[in-house]
Formats: sequence, C-alpha cells, structure tokens
Amino acid sequence: LIIEGIGEDPERPGLRNTPQRVAEMYQEIFSGIAADTSELLKPMAGENHDEMVMIRDIPFYSVCEHHLLPFFGSAHVAYVPDGRVIGLSKIPRIVEMYGRRLQVQERMTQQVGAFLMERLEPKGVGVVLEATHLCAAMRGVRKPGMIMTTSSVLGLFRTRDRTRSEFLDHLARRGPEA
Repeated sequence: LIIEGIGEDPERPGLRNTPQRVAEMYQEIFSGIAADTSELLKPMAGENHDEMVMIRDIPFYSVCEHHLLPFFGSAHVAYVPDGRVIGLSKIPRIVEMYGRRLQVQERMTQQVGAFLMERLEPKGVGVVLEATHLCAAMRGVRKPGMIMTTSSVLGLFRTRDRTRSEFLDHLARRGPEA
C-alpha cells in the first residue's frame, strides 16, 4: 500500500519483492515487542561491590512511533548494587529490547531504568539516552546533527546529589578508544 500510495508501480522489477523484504525487516527491528524478559536478567548474589557500575556508549536503534522513522544513538546506564550484580552483556540487551519496538525516546529511557530497578533491586539507577531522530533530520524541521538527550534517575541517583553528579561526571569524560 505504501508503494502504491507514493505513486510507484509495485510490479516494477526492483519493487516486486520489496513487501516481503520489508515484512522480514520489521520482524527483526521490532523483535523487542515479544521479547522474553524472564531470561534477560539473572542477578548474581553475593557480590560485595557497592559502588557505581556503569556501561556507556551502548549503540541503539529504534523507530519513532509517530512517523515510523528511525532514531539512533548511545545509551549510558549505571546502577549502584545492593548485594547483586549482573553480567556485562545484560544492560546492552535490555537497551536493545526496548529499542526494538515502536518507541519515543522519553519512554524508552524510563523503561530501561524501571526494568533495572524492578528486576535487579539496586540502590539506584541512572539512564541517559542521546539520539538523532530522522523524523527531525530529514523531514519536518530538517535539522540534521540535532541530538536529543533524555534521562531517568531512580533511587540514589534521584535522592543523592553526589551519586547523580558522579554519574554525570563519568558521562562528561571520554573513555578509552577501542
């Protein structure tokens, strides 16, 4: 319907298989809708670490639910453990799960933080997402290079200025180049 709606011929050789390719692509990029969260986060008890744990510069891709255009960028997630930690790969998987849905960046930011607070039960969680939105870069206001930043601070990150400041200070520093 989209191909016909923009005035193209769906039987043109280059477009004949496009509906199937698009359907397969959508299954992949929206796979977070039906994600099984029960296996996503298995905390490891007994760890004595009680200082901030942070993973930054997690690439993510999502699709704006208002225009069905991509937005993409980096997620930065930190938590202060309360006797339980999680494996290094879990936080990027959580970000990916929420990114692979029709989204708005504000909600995605809150969902990542709330999921960690509920499942890990840490003393606090901080989440910052920075993203470029193609709905603002290639249509509408047409301002490429514009970055939207959203944050969610829960627990100690909300109630203790020192914890929130430490999180933001880590974001301001550039990490080692890979």
